[in-house]
Amino acid sequence: MSRPRLLSLTLALATWPAALFANALVAPVPKTIEFNRDVRPILSENCFKCHGFDAKERKAERRLDNRDGAYAEHDNVRAVVPGDLKASDLWERINTKDADDQMPPPKSGKHLTDRDRQVLKLWIEQGAPYQDHWAYIKPAKAEVPAGAHPVDTLVGRRLAAVGLKPSPEADRRTLIRRLSLDLTGMPPTFAEAEAFVADQAPDAYERLVDRLLASPHYGERMAVPWLDVVRFADTIGYHSDTARNVWPYRDYVIAAFNNNKPFDKFTVEQLAGDLLPGSTQEQQVASCFNRLLLSTEEGGAQAKDYEQRMLTDRVRAVSTVWLAATIGCAQCHDHKFDPITSRDFYSLGAFFADIKEPIIGAREPGLSLATPEQEKQRAGLAKSLAAAQVKLDAPLPGLLQEELEWESKLTAQETAKFSRELKPIAALPLLFRTPAQKAKMLEEYRNITPRLTAERQARDAAKGELDKLEKSIPKVLVSIHADTPRTVRILPRGNWMVETGEIVQPALPQFLPGTKPAEGQRLTRLDLAQWIASKDNPLTARVFVNRLWKQFFGMGLSKVLDDLGAQGEPPVHAEVLDWLASDFMDSGWDIKHVVRAIVTSQTYRQVSTASPELVARDPFNRELARQGRWRLDAEFVRDNALVVAGLLVPTIGGPSVKPYQPDGYWENLNFPVRTYDNSTGPDQYRRGLYTWWQRSFTHPSMLAFDAPTREECAADRNRSNIPQQALALLNDPTYVEAARNFALRILRECKAGDEANPAPRLAWAIAQALQRPARPEEIEVLSALYKKGLEEYRADPAAAEALAKLSTLKKPDETLAPETAAAWTNVARAILNLHETITRS
Repeated sequence: MSRPRLLSLTLALATWPAALFANALVAPVPKTIEFNRDVRPILSENCFKCHGFDAKERKAERRLDNRDGAYAEHDNVRAVVPGDLKASDLWERINTKDADDQMPPPKSGKHLTDRDRQVLKLWIEQGAPYQDHWAYIKPAKAEVPAGAHPVDTLVGRRLAAVGLKPSPEADRRTLIRRLSLDLTGMPPTFAEAEAFVADQAPDAYERLVDRLLASPHYGERMAVPWLDVVRFADTIGYHSDTARNVWPYRDYVIAAFNNNKPFDKFTVEQLAGDLLPGSTQEQQVASCFNRLLLSTEEGGAQAKDYEQRMLTDRVRAVSTVWLAATIGCAQCHDHKFDPITSRDFYSLGAFFADIKEPIIGAREPGLSLATPEQEKQRAGLAKSLAAAQVKLDAPLPGLLQEELEWESKLTAQETAKFSRELKPIAALPLLFRTPAQKAKMLEEYRNITPRLTAERQARDAAKGELDKLEKSIPKVLVSIHADTPRTVRILPRGNWMVETGEIVQPALPQFLPGTKPAEGQRLTRLDLAQWIASKDNPLTARVFVNRLWKQFFGMGLSKVLDDLGAQGEPPVHAEVLDWLASDFMDSGWDIKHVVRAIVTSQTYRQVSTASPELVARDPFNRELARQGRWRLDAEFVRDNALVVAGLLVPTIGGPSVKPYQPDGYWENLNFPVRTYDNSTGPDQYRRGLYTWWQRSFTHPSMLAFDAPTREECAADRNRSNIPQQALALLNDPTYVEAARNFALRILRECKAGDEANPAPRLAWAIAQALQRPARPEEIEVLSALYKKGLEEYRADPAAAEALAKLSTLKKPDETLAPETAAAWTNVARAILNLHETITRS
């Protein structure tokens, strides 16, 4: 949306009657009450803390989280009597004015609305039926006519029920830009947009979808939210926050999405790739997931404390990534809102007690990822090294006497160079040395005697080549199975210093369907992984589909992406979520299949604009009567600028890189002190996905656009629009350099226009950045900006020179007048800073 249109909409919103929004915020009470949809959210928010699952916190032994508890009689009183409002103590308590009897208690800070009371009233009158929690029921497909699109059919039914109509389809330019950003994280070129507009074939859109799904950049786009939720980072997090070898795991994730690895296999390989029979290198790399937790190298740290932290970290990760369940809340006590016990928490943690790793201290280098060619080189160099060592160790004629006399010929200065280990041996007479000490001195002799110079040089050369090869081979932390698992206990109130709790074995959460181990059998991570990725688990497919929906609509069908429990939100379009989740599993966990189903729907293809009435009735677009628009995520804001500037290096995979970062930003990193060295050459222009992720000092430009630190699993990013972001786009060296290079593109590639007539070049620039023709008012504003800048830089040549040489890698084009390049750089900065430039749809 252009700025003038955005301003018009803002003014329109300001003039709408407040009553419209008031009506929107209070949904009508349904005629037929449904427990999961209407009642459970009210009880969960206001009642479950004191009358829920946690027995230790339960008041008056009264439960409202299940049917038996609500209907039970205590002291001749029943909280809920189905069909009898007057006999239901719940109804009396929520309406009384007596502060001692009122529920929820005034001091709790909770408050029931008139709508809440009306819902509870109708629920009791209609028989107070309970349901199992919606997310713990196996998803099923609603009936959809043959040949009809399931998403459009089910959304259409809901819209008709609430009296809304879908919006029309967006124009071709909007669709290709939206789809490209959603599936690759990068905009299309203007030429691609023009070609799509001109393609009038009935299947043009579907072919576009298939082309983008086949792009190697699709895997990069899909990897970003996954790396957030698994808390991928290049550093350990705690204390020194030092580096570790994990970047090959990121490449595994990208390749998995590009190759459309079935999600069940994707899951099993990450949780238990090392336990698969005959596990491949790829499956072992996948098991790096288990090593992405925070760790410490602090010498004074308590091992038991960090052993517990690591267990907690892994339980939270698994329950967030695949289950969207807050099992971590049961670390100290049974969950207050969901049927999760402390036993569930520690039993789930026990699955990971088999991972062999240091609790405190540096991580091991990791698995060597040598290619077949490197393995061949390694074997050859190792053979050469061994042969050189044999020659060095071989006896030489007359050597024995020389070996016995060589120490007496050394000067004091030469003796002083002995290592700490050799000096005390050298001080002993030969007669009193042990065989081991004699061997040590003999080894030293062979390392200095001129008679073996050639042999030493051959050995050192082979060793140097082998060391050089080893340094070039990537390594990655992987899961290594320990023969004896660590002991896991239920810790009272989560206190690691109290080891009186019961020892537990690995077990699946009792509130979800699963298998129990045979007598005497210990479940493994492979059992856990296979259960998580099974069709019997009602959560996994829903969780992944819900997050996919958020990627394509800006909000999940259930908006709380990391909690499908009682404190989350029942999905507005529950039938859509369950249909897609069921179809996802039926397809063989085919990720591209479900993505294609979403983006080919008319629901996805709607315009993102809306009438004042529609915005007032559905301000957050929960009913899906239109598409959404939002600011791009941090990585894609940067990628977009580099693409438009012509700077992006599209190489897939590889080690993390270091984009420009302010000097001194790392000055408080200690143990050891270190500096941030900007990447040079092509690495400076890699996609944001590959940015070095320092947990304690996350790249500042990433933070400005709401990227998480990845110290914890992040299923959803906040999305702010604040002035600091505009300042970053104007002044961060990455964006200044992008603007300068974009300016050079404008001057070199647009053959029309000149200094006196910048309009053709401005139109070309808008088309390249936004994939649409420029509007007259935009040309007018940008022309004025260009002419003003040109005049100012001509009056101040030093400023133009300074802008051209701003501490970046790209050298200024000396064939262009500095003031001309500077003026066009300002224009490019303005275009890259437009709301439309950094906004999806």
